Amino acid sequence: MESVDVKAEVEVEAIVSITDKAAAKAKSLLAEKGSEGGALRVFVAGGGCSGYQYGMALAEEAEEGDLVIEHAGVRLLVDAESAPLLKGAEIDYVEDVMKSGFTIFNPNAVKSCACGSSFDTADSSGQDQAHACSH
Repeated sequence: MESVDVKAEVEVEAIVSITDKAAAKAKSLLAEKGSEGGALRVFVAGGGCSGYQYGMALAEEAEEGDLVIEHAGVRLLVDAESAPLLKGAEIDYVEDVMKSGFTIFNPNAVKSCACGSSFDTADSSGQDQAHACSH
């Protein structure tokens, strides 16, 4: 197994946080999958209707270069490319009449789409981009 490059805990904690409700849901999902020692991977990919889109997946272990954040008994994994786009973001879990699922409040997003999983930042806004909403 390759070693994992983990930044100083203070710096890593500033990247992304998770609410207690979202942490409880993540722990529940990991337990359902028989992966209590696993983690929730949070990432940003190009695309979506606003320029970038969020992604989340369950992961067994960290990969080289991942930032590892632990909160309320849950490990979050963020790759180095996604980290600047997620700095200061908060992951929550929402359950209401319309939908239920993880949601991300991102202070870096200057534009987002009604789908809730697509956003753009000030650094890239204004560029000519054609995107379709992908759910």
